[in-house]
Amino acid sequence: MLLKLAVLGGLGYAGYKYYEKNRRDHAAAYAGGQKSGSVRDAGPEAMADKPRRHWNDVDQASDESFPASDPPAKY
Repeated sequence: MLLKLAVLGGLGYAGYKYYEKNRRDHAAAYAGGQKSGSVRDAGPEAMADKPRRHWNDVDQASDESFPASDPPAKY
Protein backbone atom coordinates (compact mmCIF):
# COMPACT_ATOMS: atom_id res chain seq x y z
CA MET A 1 0.00 0.00 0.00
CA LEU A 2 2.78 2.43 0.91
CA LEU A 3 4.71 1.51 -2.24
CA LYS A 4 1.65 2.25 -4.42
CA LEU A 5 1.24 5.63 -2.75
CA ALA A 6 4.92 6.45 -3.35
CA VAL A 7 4.65 5.46 -7.03
CA LEU A 8 1.51 7.55 -7.52
CA GLY A 9 3.17 10.50 -5.81
CA GLY A 10 6.22 10.18 -8.08
CA LEU A 11 4.04 10.03 -11.17
CA GLY A 12 2.11 13.08 -10.04
CA TYR A 13 5.32 14.99 -9.40
CA ALA A 14 6.74 14.00 -12.81
CA GLY A 15 3.51 15.09 -14.51
CA TYR A 16 3.56 18.41 -12.70
CA LYS A 17 7.18 19.06 -13.71
CA TYR A 18 6.37 18.19 -17.34
CA TYR A 19 3.40 20.59 -17.28
CA GLU A 20 5.45 23.42 -15.78
CA LYS A 21 8.23 22.92 -18.33
CA ASN A 22 5.86 23.09 -21.31
CA ARG A 23 3.53 25.80 -20.03
CA ARG A 24 3.44 29.09 -21.91
CA ASP A 25 3.69 32.23 -19.81
CA HIS A 26 1.72 34.49 -22.15
CA ALA A 27 -1.95 34.25 -22.96
CA ALA A 28 -1.93 35.20 -26.66
CA ALA A 29 -0.99 32.65 -29.33
CA TYR A 30 2.04 34.39 -30.81
CA ALA A 31 3.79 33.40 -33.99
CA GLY A 32 7.58 33.38 -33.79
CA GLY A 33 9.47 36.69 -33.71
CA GLN A 34 6.88 38.85 -31.96
CA LYS A 35 7.44 40.89 -28.86
CA SER A 36 5.84 39.60 -25.69
CA GLY A 37 2.74 41.17 -24.19
CA SER A 38 -0.89 40.42 -23.55
CA VAL A 39 -2.10 41.08 -27.14
CA ARG A 40 -0.55 39.68 -30.33
CA ASP A 41 -0.18 41.57 -33.62
CA ALA A 42 -3.20 41.51 -35.96
CA GLY A 43 -3.56 39.20 -38.92
CA PRO A 44 -3.32 35.50 -39.67
CA GLU A 45 0.45 35.69 -40.16
CA ALA A 46 0.83 36.67 -36.48
CA MET A 47 -1.08 33.61 -35.25
CA ALA A 48 0.72 30.56 -33.87
CA ASP A 49 -1.96 28.27 -35.35
CA LYS A 50 -2.78 29.18 -38.94
CA PRO A 51 -6.50 29.59 -39.77
CA ARG A 52 -8.21 26.70 -41.55
CA ARG A 53 -9.85 28.91 -44.16
CA HIS A 54 -8.92 32.06 -46.08
CA TRP A 55 -9.61 35.30 -44.20
CA ASN A 56 -11.97 37.84 -45.73
CA ASP A 57 -12.14 41.60 -45.01
CA VAL A 58 -14.49 41.12 -42.04
CA ASP A 59 -12.16 38.58 -40.40
CA GLN A 60 -9.21 40.93 -40.81
CA ALA A 61 -11.10 43.97 -39.49
CA SER A 62 -12.40 42.01 -36.52
CA ASP A 63 -8.89 40.82 -35.62
CA GLU A 64 -7.48 44.36 -35.97
CA SER A 65 -10.17 45.81 -33.70
CA PHE A 66 -9.52 43.37 -30.82
CA PRO A 67 -9.63 44.05 -27.82
CA ALA A 68 -11.89 47.03 -28.61
CA SER A 69 -15.55 46.61 -27.76
CA ASP A 70 -16.96 47.93 -31.03
CA PRO A 71 -17.42 45.47 -33.91
CA PRO A 72 -15.98 46.33 -37.34
CA ALA A 73 -18.25 48.20 -39.77
CA LYS A 74 -17.56 45.89 -42.72
CA TYR A 75 -20.65 43.71 -42.79
